[in-house]
Amino acid sequence: MALDIFIPYWGDVDYMKKAVDSVLAQDSGDWLLTVVDDAYPGDEVRRYVEAFDDRRITYIRKEVNQGITENFRTCVSLATQETLVIMGCDDLLLPNFVDVVLRAAAEHPEAWIIQPGVQVIDETDQPAKPLTDFVKQHVVKPQGCGPRMVAGEPLAVSLLHGDWLYWPSLAFRRERIRDFDFRDGFPVIQDLALVMDMVLAGAVLLIEPEVSFAYRRHTSSASSAKLLDGSRFDGERDYFELASRLCDRKGWRKASRAARLRLTSRAHALLFIPLAVRHRRVDTLKTLVSHAIGK
Repeated sequence: MALDIFIPYWGDVDYMKKAVDSVLAQDSGDWLLTVVDDAYPGDEVRRYVEAFDDRRITYIRKEVNQGITENFRTCVSLATQETLVIMGCDDLLLPNFVDVVLRAAAEHPEAWIIQPGVQVIDETDQPAKPLTDFVKQHVVKPQGCGPRMVAGEPLAVSLLHGDWLYWPSLAFRRERIRDFDFRDGFPVIQDLALVMDMVLAGAVLLIEPEVSFAYRRHTSSASSAKLLDGSRFDGERDYFELASRLCDRKGWRKASRAARLRLTSRAHALLFIPLAVRHRRVDTLKTLVSHAIGK
């Protein structure tokens, strides 16, 4: 079986072209690529994709913009292969990505989700080492050597202390992810919400350390754009309250406490207080302080 690769598209055309090019540059040809264009203005991406005239590539354009959550749903519904990835339209697959994911899926059929190794890049495709990613990879992520399985409350606790996953790089078993839906109302943290629902239902996650994905970290992303208006942290706080209740129902007391503490989310808010002060965003400043030190 091939790897189903989906790109829900809305955004920078040049980054999108690079994302498509990275799929075509795979060492393995065992992939299918589907681009789901969420009615982004213009037809440059359509023309670029269709010019390859490759039977493995499908381009779909929505009549109206439906937003990222609905586009994620569309991608999952279109999957035909055993394993699927919903990559970002500004991220890059390294040439070994398909090989790494398909091998991991074959060797570990019990894994519902696969997290391959990730390198972080900036707007110019150069390696980057933001503090956020250092904390993700060296503090909250379960440590160990070689491929390893994580599941249950220990996995939930680590994710709720700090979401160390890179959503666009995750590979999912189609038969598993289709049993779940993206929660409405959490446009920035919807990825964690879906994964947590799977973990609460018994998901096993495989950490595959071989680096095969380049995750772009830049200030124009949807999550970064919401930092100065405070909406990101409103959504995070609402989700962590929900996650705490869900974990309580499961009897996962440590995970429920981790959701209430939301330590890295609070720390993230603290980092942006100087930015809000510099831009004289009083309302944002109040939101950041409330999120960082509130209940």
